[in-house]
Amino acid sequence: MQNEKLHEECGVFGIYDRSGEDEVAAKTYLALYALQHRGQETCGIVVNDEGVMRSHKDRGLVPDVFGHGALERLGKGQIAIGHVLYAAKPVQSRSSAQPLMVRHVKGPMALGTNGALVNAHELREEIERSGGIFHTDTDAEVISYMITRERLSAPSIEVAVERAVPRLRGAFSMVISSPTKLIAVRDPWGFRPLSMGRIGDDQIVFASETCAFDSIGATFVRDLRPGEIVVVDPKGERSIETHCGRRGNVCVFEYVYFARPDSVIEGASVHMARQRAGAFLAKEHPVEADVVIGVPDSGLDAAMGYARESGIPYGVGFIKNRYVGRTFIQPTQMEREALVRIKLNAVAATVKDKRVVMVDDSIVRGTTTAHIVELLRAAGAREVHMRISSPPFMNPCYFGTDIDSRDKLIACRLSLPEIARETGVDSIGFLSVPDVERIAEGAHCGFCTGCFTGKYPIEVPAEMPANKFDCPIPESVKNKKK
Repeated sequence: MQNEKLHEECGVFGIYDRSGEDEVAAKTYLALYALQHRGQETCGIVVNDEGVMRSHKDRGLVPDVFGHGALERLGKGQIAIGHVLYAAKPVQSRSSAQPLMVRHVKGPMALGTNGALVNAHELREEIERSGGIFHTDTDAEVISYMITRERLSAPSIEVAVERAVPRLRGAFSMVISSPTKLIAVRDPWGFRPLSMGRIGDDQIVFASETCAFDSIGATFVRDLRPGEIVVVDPKGERSIETHCGRRGNVCVFEYVYFARPDSVIEGASVHMARQRAGAFLAKEHPVEADVVIGVPDSGLDAAMGYARESGIPYGVGFIKNRYVGRTFIQPTQMEREALVRIKLNAVAATVKDKRVVMVDDSIVRGTTTAHIVELLRAAGAREVHMRISSPPFMNPCYFGTDIDSRDKLIACRLSLPEIARETGVDSIGFLSVPDVERIAEGAHCGFCTGCFTGKYPIEVPAEMPANKFDCPIPESVKNKKK
């Protein structure tokens, strides 16, 4: 887990160009660039040219992985899919990078997925007992096995996907390329977003967020429904709705932190949702202060909302160095702490001798928060009142967010006054669960708030270690096998 912030596992993109004349690899590259915030460990692109699939993927950021002629080597094609990955632990090999490519008797397939399965361990053991060999510890490989197994008897790739979906429990928004088709799938609970767009008359695109469409000049068409499978091929696009019917439960943290503020998810603006969160915070936790500041980046919109609702002036309290790498990968705590100071710097002109309201999106372990508060104190802040635009994290997430244990959560260890003392603030206030469920005004979905409440849309394992493939098989599964 990163020093403080939460991370969502990945972002996906897919494009189908009926003409086969456009630079689908270049458009996928631009879309992944727009989705880079969803994953910085690995990225990859697969281009499909009349059934010939070419792949390039590696560890690193999009512009680094696709430098030195990589896009040109991918060439032209009718279909391309792309993926960016965040991993809860450092990725040591490019083999874990997606899109994942598999070749079997019915032809090649490429797959990129966003989310996590709660029954991945069970499915993996089932596959291994039937002779399957795994090369990674990713859910994507489990999913690819389930689809290819069904494909052996299914009349088409989309039927194979349709048959496999009921066996997959959890979050899985994904894009799949067969030799002639692009398929987009959203899990029946709708945990992670997946949208469809269009470029002119010949190109259909899918992405985890609508900001990817803006980067390539695509027009948003609609969000996929929970459980929907959309197939695009030379005949056009069609929808398979066998598994539709549930109201979606989008992870509410998509609005609080994960998504880019210029994205629209399920009809609700992320930017406006964060401002509403800040306004609710001002009503729930008012305080006498001189200035409201936000912690970059996702705390900024919430700070604006807090300032507008409270009437306290908004100010720029921090400057963020955009050229610093991610702090959690540094080898020692001392180096991580030093990088916090390099990455963020307090603006003394804004906070000196002031009573400051500092708005952030979340607090996980509290270590980085304490160092940020120290920056404000060193810059002369007289008081620091922290306001968090989400409820306290009290439970693990099983659907793609890197909270795997209560042990790391400060809210599970300490009371609110104790958190305030440990982080060095004069007061602290979290957004309530009822209000966080109201921030996405106009959204066409419900929300998963399990990490705050412990109530999940589906049954979850009793425990989930960091490497879920090491966890014991649930008793219910063992009993079924007997």
